[in-house]
Amino acid sequence: ISGVSAGAEKLWMGQTHVAPGVKSGDHHHGEAETAIYVVSGNPAFVFADGDKEVRLATKPGDYIFVPPYVPHREENPGESEAVVVIARSSQEGIVVNLDSLWPDQMP
Repeated sequence: ISGVSAGAEKLWMGQTHVAPGVKSGDHHHGEAETAIYVVSGNPAFVFADGDKEVRLATKPGDYIFVPPYVPHREENPGESEAVVVIARSSQEGIVVNLDSLWPDQMP
């Protein structure tokens, strides 16, 4: 669901398939809010919380919320493909790549 496919103005929604063993780089999505629904598999979502890393292990049926500007990464540590549905409050594919979950520690 997007501006192009459905005329949405403030919402983008789509499905992502993540192969076993795949990790995204550390990043955030700017001002966009992101909601994730786990359809299948057991993806993990890793966030920076102060100076510690917080890992959220998931299962089918779980929901994850990623607030604006929050550094995170997605991982699929499982042995099977993970499928997630993503809804984002922006038509733009904002991805700000980071060298670290802790941007203030970047060189």
